[in-house]
Amino acid sequence: MRAQICLRGNMGERFIIPLNGLTAGENVFSWQIGREFFESFENAEILDAQLDVEVRVEKSGRYIGVDCEISGTVTVECDRCLDELDIPVDADVRLSVKYGEESPSEEFQNTDREIVFVPEDCAELDMSQIIYDYVCISLPMQRTHDEGECNPSVMKYYGPRNEDGPEAENVVRDNPFSALKSLL
Repeated sequence: MRAQICLRGNMGERFIIPLNGLTAGENVFSWQIGREFFESFENAEILDAQLDVEVRVEKSGRYIGVDCEISGTVTVECDRCLDELDIPVDADVRLSVKYGEESPSEEFQNTDREIVFVPEDCAELDMSQIIYDYVCISLPMQRTHDEGECNPSVMKYYGPRNEDGPEAENVVRDNPFSALKSLL
């Protein structure tokens, strides 16, 4: 995956890595992310967040490697009962920063790092969009409580879940098409 990033996104001042000011070797940045971060992206799905972000930047000559660990929890609505649901987040981001424009003829490198292109005159890397994207893609497609943990006052409207129990017999008996079964 390749991206070109230089412009500051939402809340960009807080999640900036100064590329020109990096010393050779390892540089460490730490941030905490809350609800306001996702509100700045106008994300209505994430109701709250308690995330820790640790970024390790390795600079050696023109090579810049960025290793980012995002951990904590985000709060979303349960798809079944609509109560709040805390989902753990544990995302690892591995980037290689390259200066210049991506050329269409550049060969894809088989590496475990995403390549991020920044213009030659760009002095900083805004991590806010990258962090946002990786948190969002780390969330499961179905966001539901574990079985039996959904709000019981909402779940009673879902009807019987066990097809072998007495509730299932009532459903079959009340079904107007159940009389067709006797014809077979």
